[in-house]
Amino acid sequence: MAGGILDPDGARDRLEAWKGRIDRLAADTQAMSESFQNVRVTVDDQNGLARVTVDSTGAMVDLRLTDRIHRVPPNEVARAVLATLGQARGELADRSQEIITDTVGDSPAGWAIAERVGNQLRGSEGTRVVPQDEDDGNDSRTYLRER
Repeated sequence: MAGGILDPDGARDRLEAWKGRIDRLAADTQAMSESFQNVRVTVDDQNGLARVTVDSTGAMVDLRLTDRIHRVPPNEVARAVLATLGQARGELADRSQEIITDTVGDSPAGWAIAERVGNQLRGSEGTRVVPQDEDDGNDSRTYLRER
């Protein structure tokens, strides 16, 4: 039964091939993780009010406001910051998905990881920032709410 299920040499070859795939997957996953750690995205809002930088987790790590904020209502500044933060997270999701494809490849596992990361960074899961209504007197405040 050469190559059959009871063939010790064939079983050994299959186990070695399987171990090789697992080792490659582990190395690719480590490389992907290291690449993620170094990603930062900076985006300027379209009206020149704010510049937002997010880290690899999508957390805002820097916010720069320009002098133009003094010429617009606070709620407009808040909307600009939030919109720019969302755009930065979207760009981060795109970059993260590129890293996943480059390291894990175009595979079902890669697709699943990329989808999960994209959903988290684009706000499809978890916590999101929700601006308060302008009519409640708190138009310059924002609050985090769990979905």
